[in-house]
Amino acid sequence: MSVRTDPQVSARKPGFRMKRNGKVTDVLLGAAFPVILVVIWQTAGFLGIIDSFFLPTPWEIANGFYSLIVSGELFQHLSVSLRRAAAGFLSGGVAAFLLGVWTGFSRKSEDFIDPTLQIIRIVPGLALAPLIILWFGFGETSKIVIIAIGSFFPIYINTFLGIRSVENKLYEVSRVLQFSRYRRLIKLVVPSSLPHLLLGVRLSLAIAWLSLIVAELVGASAGVGSLILSSAQHGRTDLVFVGVIIFAIVGKLVDSFIKLLEQRWLKWRDSYQG
Repeated sequence: MSVRTDPQVSARKPGFRMKRNGKVTDVLLGAAFPVILVVIWQTAGFLGIIDSFFLPTPWEIANGFYSLIVSGELFQHLSVSLRRAAAGFLSGGVAAFLLGVWTGFSRKSEDFIDPTLQIIRIVPGLALAPLIILWFGFGETSKIVIIAIGSFFPIYINTFLGIRSVENKLYEVSRVLQFSRYRRLIKLVVPSSLPHLLLGVRLSLAIAWLSLIVAELVGASAGVGSLILSSAQHGRTDLVFVGVIIFAIVGKLVDSFIKLLEQRWLKWRDSYQG
C-alpha cells in the first residue's frame, strides 16, 4: 500500500528546513561572541590578571544572582522597577499619543504646541531631574514623572510623523466615504502610520528604561537602581553587575517583544531585509 504525499507540502519542506536552520545558525552566531568573552573574563580572573574587587568574575556574579534569588530580594526589586517603568511609560505614552494625534491632524495646533514641546525635548533629562525631585519630593510621583518625560517624545514625534506620512489620496477617499473623525483614525490613520507608531513605542520603552535608572539612583529605597547604589556603597561589586545585567536582560526582552510585533503586524511591507 503506497502513501501519497501532497506535492505542495513536500515542496515546502526543504525551504522550511533551510529557514529553520538559518535561524538556528543566527542564534548560535549571536551567542558565540558573549560566550568567548565570558570564558576569557573568567580565565583572567582565575589567573589573577584582573582584580576581582573591581571586576568580579562571571562565577562570582552568578553566585550573587543565586543569593538574591534565594533571599527573594531580586524579585522584590525587579517588581518595583517594572511597576515604576510601566506607570511612567503609560502616563507619558498616552499623553504623547493624544498630543501627536492632535498636532498631526491640525496645522494650527502644531503651530501652537509643537515649538514649546521641541524646546522641552532639547533639555537633557538629567537637568530636569533635580527640579522634578524638588517639586514632587523623593516619593514615587517624582520617579514616575521622570520616566514619563523620557518616554513622551519618541511616541509624540513618531505619532505626528506617522499621521503626516499618510498619503493625501487616502484622506480624500475617506471624505468621499464620509468617514467620521474616529473612523478615519481607526481605519485609516493608525494602520497607515503603524510603522512609525511601533518605532516610537520601541524607542520610548528604551528611554523609559534608561530614565528608570536615573529615577532609582536618586532617593529610592527599592528597585534595581537602588540595589546597584546600595551594593556600590557596601563594596559589593558583584551585586552591582547583577543589577546592570538585570537592566540589560529586561531591556533586551522588551525590545525583542516589540520587534516581534513589528514583524507580525508589518508583514505587508516590502522593504529591504539586509
